[in-house]
Amino acid sequence: MRWNDAVPARPGWIAACLLCATAGISGCSKEAPPPPPPTVAVTAVTIEPRDTPVVFEFVGQTQSSREVEIRARVDGFLEKRVYLEGSLVKAGETLFLMDRKPFEASLQQANGELAQQQAKLQVAEANLARVKPLAEQNAVSKRDLDDAVGNERSTRAAVLAAQGNVRQAELNLGYATIQSPLTGLSSFAKLQEGAYINAQNSLLTSVAQLDPMWVNFSISENELLRYRDQVAKGLLRFPKDIQFEVAIILADGTVYPNKGRISFADPSFSKETGTFLVRATLANPKGVLRPGQFVRVHALGAVRPNAIVVPQRAVQQGAKSHFVWVVNKEGKAEQRVVDAGEWSGDDWFINRGLLAGEQVVVDGAIRVSPGAMLKTAPYQPASADARAAPASAAEPLSSEKEKMGKRGDPSKSAKPSK
Repeated sequence: MRWNDAVPARPGWIAACLLCATAGISGCSKEAPPPPPPTVAVTAVTIEPRDTPVVFEFVGQTQSSREVEIRARVDGFLEKRVYLEGSLVKAGETLFLMDRKPFEASLQQANGELAQQQAKLQVAEANLARVKPLAEQNAVSKRDLDDAVGNERSTRAAVLAAQGNVRQAELNLGYATIQSPLTGLSSFAKLQEGAYINAQNSLLTSVAQLDPMWVNFSISENELLRYRDQVAKGLLRFPKDIQFEVAIILADGTVYPNKGRISFADPSFSKETGTFLVRATLANPKGVLRPGQFVRVHALGAVRPNAIVVPQRAVQQGAKSHFVWVVNKEGKAEQRVVDAGEWSGDDWFINRGLLAGEQVVVDGAIRVSPGAMLKTAPYQPASADARAAPASAAEPLSSEKEKMGKRGDPSKSAKPSK
């Protein structure tokens, strides 16, 4: 007997079997729910507004506080150079010797003329002494008395002139020995032994005083206006009487040990650069600083009251603005747009977007996504020794040297201290 004969065809029954088979297949293919996203381990810093010192950084150049040109005051032949070129010379130290013989001869001649005039004065005084009593007795005429008085006065004046010539001859003889008027670093000799010196080629060398040392830098008009606006809004506070303390960093990244103060500010802006010159004075007793060095200038003393700062690594650049990852109350990541201000060391000032007490992700932010569960640990700032090597500071300083060489005027770097 065949199956078709034993089981009559029933369309309803066949549809029910197919429906059950389909339901069984669907139940077998249902997937399990996806596992929750893994927890991301990060470090976070808690926002605590506080008065934060601000360091303004500029590129400056050292200058001798007193540099003088050593020139010959008399004409003559240069006999000898006494000092060692490039050495440190003391005030009163002899640098050059000129041929003294012509000046000694002039002094001797001037002394002879003085002796002659002094002899004539003695004769005139004696003659006047004889004529006065005779004139009182009318033994001589009034004219004889006037002649005696006039002769005595003229010879006395001649003696004064002769004394002046002697003094001038003594000065010229003294000028034959050329000394340094100050203690400082000497330059090379521009004339050598045997050269004839006159008014056209009287420059012999120069001496630059090393202690104290000046450091010149410039502030642009835009920067000055921005600082004034921030002070007016209470975002920035300058030190009392605008007495900034100045520290400098050398080209290799080392910090110069002595700090100074701003001693001069140019009252007008430069027409060529739109900046005005500022000068700081620093003690340089050991002569570490030399004129013409390029240095980084840090102006210390300003404060941002109740400022919010976060490590630079915490701030990321989005498509349209900066943002940070904030840990919300549930321990999950929340993206927050912030208004980032200026840098201060390894930190970044946040003008708007964060509140006191909030936690901001610092390390591990690259693995964070919106809504991710976070496992936070306190952020530990790096020590000063672990920061950028000195070479990293020297490289951008060399580029600033090229810019300043073209402008001929120290200029400020593009951004605050980093």
